[in-house]
Amino acid sequence: MKTVAILVAAGSGTRAGGSVPKQFAPLAGKPMLKHGFDALTSHPEVDAVYVVIGAGQEEALRAALGDVPFAIGGATRRESVASGLAALGEADRVLIHDAARPFLPRAVIDRLLAALEAHDGAIPGLPVADTLVAASGASVPRDGLVRVQTPQAFRYAGIARAHAAWPGDQEATDDAQMLRALGMDVAIVEGSPMLEKITHPADFAAAEARHGAAMRVRTATGYDVHRFAEGEELWLGGVRVPHARGLSGHSDADVALHAITDALLGTIGAGDIGMHFPPSDPQWRGQRSSKFLEHAAALVAAKGGVIDFIDLTIICEAPKIGPHREAIRASIAGILGLEPSEVSVKATTTERLGFTGRGEGMAAQAIATVRVPG
Repeated sequence: MKTVAILVAAGSGTRAGGSVPKQFAPLAGKPMLKHGFDALTSHPEVDAVYVVIGAGQEEALRAALGDVPFAIGGATRRESVASGLAALGEADRVLIHDAARPFLPRAVIDRLLAALEAHDGAIPGLPVADTLVAASGASVPRDGLVRVQTPQAFRYAGIARAHAAWPGDQEATDDAQMLRALGMDVAIVEGSPMLEKITHPADFAAAEARHGAAMRVRTATGYDVHRFAEGEELWLGGVRVPHARGLSGHSDADVALHAITDALLGTIGAGDIGMHFPPSDPQWRGQRSSKFLEHAAALVAAKGGVIDFIDLTIICEAPKIGPHREAIRASIAGILGLEPSEVSVKATTTERLGFTGRGEGMAAQAIATVRVPG
């Protein structure tokens, strides 16, 4: 079963205010549409994600997501979805999701795809809890009413036929309405409060609060050791530090960045640096350790995580770390996209005890604090 997702992000976003369309505006540390994109691409049953954008938004898309498959939408949401359906080619199942609903729980996708085993389509919804009143003032019974969300899931052949059959001079409330018009059945599965739509400026603050409340704090440690060697450069935290000897290792032997990399990998249970960059692999010989750290940070981001703080301790008798502390701090912050105030760099000796005390090498210990979706 090939499952493809369409992320609809073609609107102008004018009601949300701001200098850019809302789907490209920053939210919880990254562009809004990246939240939904990451949730869809990380789901094990989703094979591809196509993004539908407005004309002239190509550069904004590239800045937010890099080079990803996309289609240019139309003047209405219906036309934009039709453009996405035409672009994705063959598929068995399709998920259609609005970028304005950025926080997409994996469990919702699971429920939608499970429902497609017995239905032509499936939509997430939440029961209506508020009292409803018509414009005339009369109360409207809320029994059986739900607030519909996205993503909406369909068998591809059915939703493609529904779009082709829909009158071009009429607009639909959503894709499920178009499917029902052909007599096909649509199941309603449990939605999520995290999927509230962002429309107005105040919605951004509410979304930030929902995101924060759903995050869990994790901490993990990393530890690394390298021996001194003649004829090597000494790199610490991505900064070249003048010294008579450097550290020996398969890469540039940056003991500080290696410790931080292991700490970040630990926060998401992703093993250690040796699993991702084996010393036996010649492609990593002499490689800058900043690439290892960037990789670990990308894995955290792919899980929807946010790096809050890095605490690093460098253990050596020499050289003195103090004169280079701020440069190292700024370098680590730059690699991870943090503020220097979110990185702590300390140094200590072992009172001439052990291998570091004898000047045979250096060690580093790091603690990473991140928030990940609960």
